[in-house]
Amino acid sequence: MLLATQLKRVFLMEDKGQTVELSDPDPALSPQAVLNHYSNLYAILTTAKISPADIRDDAIQYKFESVMGTKG
Repeated sequence: MLLATQLKRVFLMEDKGQTVELSDPDPALSPQAVLNHYSNLYAILTTAKISPADIRDDAIQYKFESVMGTKG
């Protein structure tokens, strides 16, 4: 028998050299909406972009990558 389960979403960001795991505020939100939600708490996320989804440890991981301090 085949059993389908929904994977939980995990959002990651780098802050001061450490990886911070952010919980999913609402599974109905798009990853961009989650980024907008957390940019109110973490100013570095206001210019961040979202990396493609990666499935690891039975979760869908999205990484918020800051473009602050990079050229080009």
